[in-house]
Amino acid sequence: MTTFAGAASIGLRSYDAQTPRKVAFIGLGVMGFPMAGHLARAGHQVTVYNRTRAKAQAWVAEFGGRDLATPAEAAQGADFVFTCVGNDDDLRAVVLGEGGVLAGMASGAVLVDHTTASAEVARELAGLAEQRLVAFVDAPVSGGQAGAVNGALTVMCGGSAAAFEAMQPVAQCFARAVTLIGDSGAGQLAKMVNQICIAGVVQGLSEAVAFGQKAGLDMKLVLDVIGKGAAQSWQLDNRGKTMVDDQFNFGFAVDWMRKDLGLVLDEARRNGARLPVTAVVDQFYADIQAMAGGRWDTSSLVRRLR
Repeated sequence: MTTFAGAASIGLRSYDAQTPRKVAFIGLGVMGFPMAGHLARAGHQVTVYNRTRAKAQAWVAEFGGRDLATPAEAAQGADFVFTCVGNDDDLRAVVLGEGGVLAGMASGAVLVDHTTASAEVARELAGLAEQRLVAFVDAPVSGGQAGAVNGALTVMCGGSAAAFEAMQPVAQCFARAVTLIGDSGAGQLAKMVNQICIAGVVQGLSEAVAFGQKAGLDMKLVLDVIGKGAAQSWQLDNRGKTMVDDQFNFGFAVDWMRKDLGLVLDEARRNGARLPVTAVVDQFYADIQAMAGGRWDTSSLVRRLR
């Protein structure tokens, strides 16, 4: 795993937790929009960019700050630039080139990427950022749309300790936990571990709900009971009863989960990890997509069993 020189070679600026900073936020989707809002509410000077400019203008109307026409313009003068886009290609598009954030960032600034992307692209961008004397932290998040809205995300980070220590107090504006996992790419690998866990838990919960309903049980009562024992999980607490009610409009979409599991399975092919359950659940999500459920949330796996 590549280790970058960090603060000494980049000339990383000194930051404290109390002083408002100039911040750019690139990508105002269901996650980025509220995350950037928390930064503004905390007193940071926030400039935003979104590919669909109307969404950026809507953000400014709600939170203040300003929107600019390119990522590079938004990044000019920023101490921190946060990105939160769809995939590796989207990330390269907003970071690289004449209009990308690296073209606008000053030396000693910090680029923090919240996209769920590959560890490979994280290492690539870390190297390119260092060439421009910019620090890079890959920092995918867990907690879904509700976590973003409530400022309660979990952030898994890869990069130098100095870059992490600089960005941590700022990221805590929208997070309940911000943790350095290791060198560049480690944040993305940790997010893959997270998605592996979720895939298995949701499939198990789906089978349990479907089994209990076939057996004629009051499944909401059963979930209350087993939620006090060893079967308890976040998915059971937050999605079990909505699965019983056949409701699937609660956040993280199947299309996004399949993208994430694709990253997981690609990485497993590289590192030799065996993921039989994850591979099967990925195909179960493909079945949900074939049922026109690509925008349903991940708990819709239970639909296959009905």
